[in-house]
Order: sequence, then C-alpha cells, then structure tokens
Amino acid sequence: MRVWKVHFPEFQPPNSRFYPSMAGVAPGEVLFISASVGGMPVHTGVRVIYADNESFTVMTPEGHPESGWNTFSAYQDDDGVTVSQIQSLSRANDPIYELGFRVVGSTEQERIWTHVLKSLAAHFGVNELVTLEKVCLDPKVQWSHVMNVWQNAGARSMLYTMAAPTRWIRDLIARRNP
Repeated sequence: MRVWKVHFPEFQPPNSRFYPSMAGVAPGEVLFISASVGGMPVHTGVRVIYADNESFTVMTPEGHPESGWNTFSAYQDDDGVTVSQIQSLSRANDPIYELGFRVVGSTEQERIWTHVLKSLAAHFGVNELVTLEKVCLDPKVQWSHVMNVWQNAGARSMLYTMAAPTRWIRDLIARRNP
C-alpha cells in the first residue's frame, strides 16, 4: 500500500494527472486532478477520507463529474498472492455528466483504473490480467439534481478555457494603459 500511495500519480494514464499535496495520500488531504475526458478538460480534485496500511479512500467534491468514492486496497488471498483492487461507488453528479458518463465516461473510467492497476503491477514486475466487475445499482437519471449543473467542473473548465483569449486581450490592454 505504501508504494501505491507514494507513486499514485505515476500510475495514472497520460490524460489523467493527479497531484497530491506535500503530505501525500493522507486523511484530509486533497489530490488535485487535471484530466481530459473525451477531449473535454476537467480540473477538479478528490479528498482522502481514509488511509491505513491496507487501503485508502477518496471522495469527490461538489462539481466533480461523479458523486461518490473510490477505495484502493491490497490484500493477500488464500494462496498468499497479493491482490490489488479499486472499488468505486458513484453516480453522475448532474444530467450533463449523466449523458457524458453513459456515452464515454464509464468506459473512460474503466480504462483509467485498468491502467492504474496494470501500472502498479508493472512497478513490481508483474504482468497479470486485470479483471473488471461492474454493477449498476440505479439506472435512473436524477432530474431532481439538475441544478448541480451550476457546479459542473467540466463546464466551468471549458468556459474558463474558452474565455482565455478575452483574458489575454484584457491583460494586454491593462499593460498598455497602466
């Protein structure tokens, strides 16, 4: 578990970067995330809510594409083989994310966690098949949470990116007219 915590950012795929605080993966700390999902930039983070020698759990904040948590753990099976796993319990945070999650997000999430597990195994010189088990607990869209769109980190990241030229022009004018 120590290796997983220390090298967690290195095990991420290139389009999904995690940046822990100086304290690392520890309860109460935030891991900043800079990712691209389906070409859309998403800048958000997760809070570490639990960590010990066998696991750590992160929870998503308001505005994150998902509402839920992920637990990263390792244990030895009956044959003495170390098994590493990622368990997620989440749902989309708003109808925009729900649509995106159904179209590309779910597959992207599976690709990310598969990459993380393969990278962790490779760190120890192991090349094993990563298995995935997925269960849908509730297929309904929660339209009652449509106002969560206001906190949508993806939409806000996209608007910020699209507004960059306006900020550049404003800053250029400000420098010319002190």
